[in-house]
Amino acid sequence: MAKRKSTVAKKVVARKGAPKSRTPRPRANRWPSVFDLKRILVPIDFSDYSKRALKYAIPFAQQFKASIDLVYVVEPAIYPADFSFGQVGFPNVEDELQKRGTEELEAMIKNEIAGRVEARQVIRTGKPFYEIDQHAREAGVDLIIIATHGHTGVEHILFGSTAEKVVRHAPCPVLVVRSGEREFVKE
Repeated sequence: MAKRKSTVAKKVVARKGAPKSRTPRPRANRWPSVFDLKRILVPIDFSDYSKRALKYAIPFAQQFKASIDLVYVVEPAIYPADFSFGQVGFPNVEDELQKRGTEELEAMIKNEIAGRVEARQVIRTGKPFYEIDQHAREAGVDLIIIATHGHTGVEHILFGSTAEKVVRHAPCPVLVVRSGEREFVKE
């Protein structure tokens, strides 16, 4: 029994002629980059977890020639009702945290990033997930790289997860760097 061309194949050959061999394009041009990362946000709380997220952000920024916004959020100090009239002798906790945050961010930019990519320090006051989201919107951030502390059980129920809230509300893609996972960034 002779093999017959399928009806579809006959129509294609009739319309376009016999298939032509073609030389493949060079690999670099075959798949154009679909990523256009210009600005990466890394929330920093100075824990080892957030430093690990920065470790991931630096190669991304280098690869795409993007800049990094290091965002440190100071949560407002809430004084118990008993202290409402007696705050005179207390140092302003928020100012101190902002001052320390500025110093730590400057050191982090100098020591960790070390001029490899452009970096900006941003200090905001408020709820961390909200301030991270707001900065991402206002600054036109293309990617957020955030660490998760790996809290489970009661700790997670009581405090929630900033990373989880950021993922839910972010205006851009979010890369979550989990604790205890396999590393794919080489130093």
